[in-house]
Amino acid sequence: MTVEDAEVQEDYVLGRVVMLAAVAALGGFLFGFDTAVINGAVNAVGDEFDLAPGPKGFVVASALLGCAVGAYLAGRLADRIGRIKVMVIAAAMFFVCAIGSAFAFSAWDLTFWRIIGGLGVGAASVIAPAYIAETSPAVLRGRMGSLQQLAIVTGIFVALLSDALWAHIAGGASEQLWWGMDAWRWMFLVGVVPAVLYGAMALTIPESPRHLMAKGQTEKARAVLRQVMRTGVGARIDEIRRTIEIDRRSSFSDIRKKGSGLLPIVWVGIALSVFQQFVGINVIFYYSSALWQQVGFTEADALKQTVITSVTNIVVTLVAIALVDRIGRKLLLVIGSSGMFVTLGTLAIVFATAPTKLNADGHMEPVLSSGGGMTALIAANLFVVFFGVSWGPVVWVLLGEMFNNRIRATALGVAAGAQWIANFAISTSFPKMADIGLGFAYGFYTVFALLSLGFVLKFVQETKGRQLEDMA
Repeated sequence: MTVEDAEVQEDYVLGRVVMLAAVAALGGFLFGFDTAVINGAVNAVGDEFDLAPGPKGFVVASALLGCAVGAYLAGRLADRIGRIKVMVIAAAMFFVCAIGSAFAFSAWDLTFWRIIGGLGVGAASVIAPAYIAETSPAVLRGRMGSLQQLAIVTGIFVALLSDALWAHIAGGASEQLWWGMDAWRWMFLVGVVPAVLYGAMALTIPESPRHLMAKGQTEKARAVLRQVMRTGVGARIDEIRRTIEIDRRSSFSDIRKKGSGLLPIVWVGIALSVFQQFVGINVIFYYSSALWQQVGFTEADALKQTVITSVTNIVVTLVAIALVDRIGRKLLLVIGSSGMFVTLGTLAIVFATAPTKLNADGHMEPVLSSGGGMTALIAANLFVVFFGVSWGPVVWVLLGEMFNNRIRATALGVAAGAQWIANFAISTSFPKMADIGLGFAYGFYTVFALLSLGFVLKFVQETKGRQLEDMA
């Protein structure tokens, strides 16, 4: 079905569509906030608990282990109890994580609380794109799905701005602020606010029509669709019913080929998730303040740079939302891969050719000239631009819509779980790779940017304008 056909058959209520998508996408805000809030606290946590680079990297990335498990389990759980209940559970886990992390007394219990939060964030990362895809008209689905990434980058921005604010007020992340608590603890504690907001707002939106029909509640599903569609409700009900009748229950066996192995479309989803992380985007958002301090910036200036980078990410995500339903998913990915290859290659060259010195920890680190520092800063922000306009939002759009109704929840959970595992691998390995050399680390990410371009050209199919029920 073409975009033009969808426009003729489906007249939609734009305000309602946006509202439902925006509330679901608040899960993306938790995603961004939880994974980025550690940025401003990395060095303070390392000093507080006397952590070497390896253990410090594990504490930073520990939430991602929970995210992988939460993402994998969320799809099947959502098929059983519904999308909305999973959203509320995710909010509760994030609430507990924020409080536990703020009052952590060792690296081990901080790791535990971050894993608990990761379970919730992982679940939210799966449910949001699935819910948005199932409630949005085909002609709007790309833009609505992109709200997930907009919420993620907004969460990153708020986390980094909050980190900078607490550090500024206290005079440093390791300094005491109020009631004897260091500033880094307040960085975590403020997470209770978005957790409560997400849980409360999730209770105001209706259940997914796809889930309602799977439970035999056709009239409720019809009522939900009437909230977002003025015409074409009957046709959409029939399409959903047709796919449900093929198989009423999604399970892991549904995403496997006869014999052994996963369906090709599932492998494509997994590869998209892995490539999204293996270009190293989260090194920027988890470690950028420590990274810029390492090459000569003060803590205050480094935190300012992370805030600027996160604002850039928000702006280019808005650009992506404007383009994704116009020029399509595949072309955006091609543009993004090409730009990331150039900018990451530039960073690799700058760091690899810079002179080095022995730091206080006994490790060699690059010393950038004023010109080299400016080149690295511009390249890093351009890298964020190319990622934010392409692989950031488009992968989430594709994961929400590329699977057919029968396998969507389970396949999305597997693909999202792979994304979190890849994120964990990159996040935990960066401190060790940086010890070898930042040129080596960014050279590694450059190679994967190039590989992602070849993958998109050969394996990714365009989904713009197609109904979910028509996906292979």
